[in-house]
Amino acid sequence: MAKVGALTLGRAIDVNSGVYLERRDRDDSVAEEWLRALFAKLPNLRSHRSRIKLLLADAAQAEASLLPLTDAQLLERFKASGRAMHKAGFTDEALAHNMAIVREACKRSLGMRHHDVQIIGGWALLQGWLAEMATGEGKTLVAALSASAAASTGAAVHIVTVNDYLAARDAEQNAPLFKFLGLSVGIIKADMEPNDRRAQYACDVVYVSNKELVFDYLKDRIATRGLLGSHLRLQTLARLQSAGNAQTAAISPVLLRGLHVAIVDEADSVLIDEARTPLIISETMPDEMGPVLYNQALDFGKRMQSGIHFEMAADRQIWLNLQAETDLAVWAQHLPGVWTSAIWRKELIQKALTALHCFHRDQHYILADNKIQIVDEFTGRVMPDRSWERGLHQMIEAKEGAEITGQRKTLSQMTYQRFFRRYLLLCGMTGTAKEIAVEVKSTYDLEVLRIPTHKPPLRARLADRCYATDLLRWQAVAQRAVAVSRQGRPVLVGTRSVEASEKLSALLEKQGIAHTVLNARQDKTEAEAVAQGGEAGRITVATNMAGRGTDIKLAPGVNERGGLHVILTEFHESARVDRQLFGRSARQGNAGSAEAVVAIEDELFTRFAWPLNKLARRWSDKETSFPVWLVRAMVKLGQNRAERHNRHIRLDTVKQDKKRLDMMGFTGRQT
Repeated sequence: MAKVGALTLGRAIDVNSGVYLERRDRDDSVAEEWLRALFAKLPNLRSHRSRIKLLLADAAQAEASLLPLTDAQLLERFKASGRAMHKAGFTDEALAHNMAIVREACKRSLGMRHHDVQIIGGWALLQGWLAEMATGEGKTLVAALSASAAASTGAAVHIVTVNDYLAARDAEQNAPLFKFLGLSVGIIKADMEPNDRRAQYACDVVYVSNKELVFDYLKDRIATRGLLGSHLRLQTLARLQSAGNAQTAAISPVLLRGLHVAIVDEADSVLIDEARTPLIISETMPDEMGPVLYNQALDFGKRMQSGIHFEMAADRQIWLNLQAETDLAVWAQHLPGVWTSAIWRKELIQKALTALHCFHRDQHYILADNKIQIVDEFTGRVMPDRSWERGLHQMIEAKEGAEITGQRKTLSQMTYQRFFRRYLLLCGMTGTAKEIAVEVKSTYDLEVLRIPTHKPPLRARLADRCYATDLLRWQAVAQRAVAVSRQGRPVLVGTRSVEASEKLSALLEKQGIAHTVLNARQDKTEAEAVAQGGEAGRITVATNMAGRGTDIKLAPGVNERGGLHVILTEFHESARVDRQLFGRSARQGNAGSAEAVVAIEDELFTRFAWPLNKLARRWSDKETSFPVWLVRAMVKLGQNRAERHNRHIRLDTVKQDKKRLDMMGFTGRQT
């Protein structure tokens, strides 16, 4: 019997047999999801301390016996360990021995030795858990550790990152280790041809961004006309890929070897933040509407007034009232076509008002090469291949005077929730997991394990400051950044949007202050810019999530002056994102500090904490900041309500996906 984690695979569907392995779709009842969520809230009664203590002792003992071995002998030990785990599974004893081998191999090939906390992290991953590891604790090396162990059993291992740059960087960084262990490494990049992708996915360990991975899986489903259903073994493809028929196997339509093991880096971003909308493969169809119709709708939308013609809800939904429908009928009475239909008039004007009032340039999207490119609100990164649905994207293009793209016809789609649950072994890492423990347990059945830091954190969290106006906030931020940088310390200023980062940049430029700006416009160079953010006196202005996955290493002498100082300029809807930003300072026992300098006009306060926001405005002093207790109360209220709202959207995405699958069931095929 071969085991991947706790999952036993029968001999007939061995991971090396060529069958496209994946879990079948899980159709959980409401009660099952509720019970998983309940258990995630309860204290973990199964203490892992004794297991971890024994694991580390076994690894240390095994490591001592490996020191005299030659490289060839160490490689043979690694292969033998993989064969043993192929039969017995990822037992603690087997993992301790295998990880000791990888640790020694890493020391010889990369000049780095895994710390004990990294061994714990690698072990947690192969239990099928979500490991919470603080920023700077070496998650890239942990992923390589667990990937090596899993790949040694013959399983296809996918290390999932948030973008192509990080996938390539991490693969290249760990390539000497994998080569030492006799493992092949694949890297999936955008615009890669199908044959090249297939060759890369054939490797033992594959580094790939979440978007590329899901799209390639959907392409496999399209290529096999839905035969990748989770309840099928694809025996036809297994015969095509069987040993001894290499010529036939070469023309197999599928790209992936199956969904065996997924190690998701920055798991909260991939599994939660980006799981609000499904991934869709579509083809562009001719747009029957045309720019004239969109511009007519926008002209009518500009005539309408909030409170008189429409109301805008907290979830960016536009609700038209009777006055809007009456006036619109009068304004459009001489126009032909769709304007003669009351239903179409309402649909068009709602899209126009949404484009005008709910989505803003340099916040929700940027204009690049005369094209609208969506900016992810959680990551701050551009998503050039994504578009809004049902005509909204085209309406925004018309608003900005950009080229109108065609409407899209869906060929195949899948939510992140349904895709990642298909892996035989799913695990992940992130610096912030405790806030999402309930959701990842109920949705993905992932248990969260907090890994201790290698060295005690020394971060100083300074008092929050909140100002009455946007201008006062940016003046205070600029003043504070300059003051700290003149102490010889680097400063990282986190903003919520492209617009905000450029507003602060303009203020610093006006004062002649040298600084680096990092937002969606510099997406390709974000990691390099962040990596240089630890130089003495350097000021880096970045969207909150820019450069995530890249450590800020302090230059010589900076730690003695106080380390990196982080300034948060607007609280995010998710407390996790704020924690990620603050976590960039004081990494691995270094000195560091963090503070928040915000404004009462911020969206979190006005949209989600409006009761306290209105109360605060009654005694606001234009020259001073609000009391700390009031700021913290607004943050807590706003983030709690925003998280509930966003969680509802994700749950609704899953429900809609289930309804779509149920409807497809009547057609006798599954997409």
